[in-house]
Amino acid sequence: MGKLREPLRDLTECGLPQALEVMGERWSFMILRASFNGVYHFEEFLSELGIARNILSNRLAKLVEHGILIRQPIAEDRRKIEYRLTEKGLDLLPAMIALRQWGQKYTAEIVENPVLVDERDRMPIGKVSILAHDGRVLDKHDLCWVEKENVGSVGEFDAARKTA
Repeated sequence: MGKLREPLRDLTECGLPQALEVMGERWSFMILRASFNGVYHFEEFLSELGIARNILSNRLAKLVEHGILIRQPIAEDRRKIEYRLTEKGLDLLPAMIALRQWGQKYTAEIVENPVLVDERDRMPIGKVSILAHDGRVLDKHDLCWVEKENVGSVGEFDAARKTA
């Protein structure tokens, strides 16, 4: 991935540690998966996930605190609360699907049923990929790190290599 490396010790310059601080725990992902599947109420999460009440309460509070879920009173009964995904929470869907696909690929005993499909043609979704700005699918060999001020500029060595 090129000669330049990201500063691995500097945790403030990378989004991964911050994402893991919020989501880096099994139950947070399971709550998020349940939310994507239309589970909204505390008791539903409890029964669907088989999670301990105190752990669920803690994880829901953390997801709300970080803006992944929002607590909303139900209009018909203001004493009841729903937990709904925010835009920030919905943006985690590709990451969730990528992790799920990775688990399916490397855990032979898992046979998915039901299958996640494109609603339009009911065909299974494709593998989550890394895409270039122009839509090309990239792999590890297509990636490199550059300093922020060099984004978009091709160096002499790179230009010569591309024309060769």
